[in-house]
Amino acid sequence: MATSKKGVPLARPDDLWARVEALHPDLSRRLVAWQAKAGRHDMPWQKTRDPYRVWLSEIMLQQTQVTTVLGYYERFLNRFPTVADLAAAPLDDVLTLWAGLGYYSRARNLHRCAQAVVADHGGRFPPTVEALITLPGIGPSTAAAIASFCFEVQTSIMDGNVKRVLSRVLAWDQDLAVKTHERQLWDAANHLVPEKAKDMPAYTQGLMDLGATVCSPRKPSCLMCPWMDLCGARLTDEPERFPVKSRKLKRSERASWPLWLEWQGQVWLRQMPDTGIWAGLWTMPLFDTESDLRSMVELGGAEAEPQPRIKHVLTHLDWWLQPHRVVLLQEPVAVLMQALAQRDASGRWVPLNRLHEWGLPAPFKKMLVG
Repeated sequence: MATSKKGVPLARPDDLWARVEALHPDLSRRLVAWQAKAGRHDMPWQKTRDPYRVWLSEIMLQQTQVTTVLGYYERFLNRFPTVADLAAAPLDDVLTLWAGLGYYSRARNLHRCAQAVVADHGGRFPPTVEALITLPGIGPSTAAAIASFCFEVQTSIMDGNVKRVLSRVLAWDQDLAVKTHERQLWDAANHLVPEKAKDMPAYTQGLMDLGATVCSPRKPSCLMCPWMDLCGARLTDEPERFPVKSRKLKRSERASWPLWLEWQGQVWLRQMPDTGIWAGLWTMPLFDTESDLRSMVELGGAEAEPQPRIKHVLTHLDWWLQPHRVVLLQEPVAVLMQALAQRDASGRWVPLNRLHEWGLPAPFKKMLVG
């Protein structure tokens, strides 16, 4: 059996269940009590068991900070107070309201999911994990969150924070990049849930709170943890080595040259394709090289003024944007507009004072709206 630097035994598949049995049900009881006293209670989606609102918060919180989500959550509910309202809305309206939140596939799946709930489930979210997971954009952990929060189903979530919390308390040092090991951890998690179904909302929230506020990736606040004396990782004196995941995300770089073209209080925008980064959103025309952009500008006999370069950071990509601004002082030259229209049939003039009505990715919204 492998041991830590202090000689403490680490979990293996054959003894993981012994550890689970030793910790259950004390682990869940402590967490439910801790959540009541020290957990988070002031977020708007905690004040409801409405599956629509819980689902909306879960989707928005994926890869996004709580402080960022709060404003978007309120605006979405003001615009789409029910799942039926969201299902009936044009996708462009949904993307416009989502603009700046990132990971735009979430917004498209949000819209598709709302339509599926209305069409296939009479406007009501199904109460089981198995049914929820069939809906667009709802993965196993999100389905478990909705089921446990709204329907008190005794099942565990398994997002990044929870993987860290549970792999530490169980001293589970198997590589979570291996699906079998992740599945074993999830099976263990499902055996650690409370004995009473009514405790599931507090327990699920407690797992989230523990990962977000105490059991941080670096320098965890072990002295504040309700599981301090039970945690296998703390006994090893190496909590930060958990969870183990060998595969690291490979980052790449991309460069584009946006054409910032203005005329009489309008800007020329084009809609991105339905797939890929920024799918369905509106951007300036993007060129692969500066010479390609300048060749286009020369058709209008104008001068292109370089703007400050922007680094747009995505999960897997650093996207460098080098915009060039052109302000046309006379009616746009026909040959230029014909070339832009041939390049992208979706292109159109948009009034600058109405840009808030259009779905713009964050860097373009910052450039054009401020």
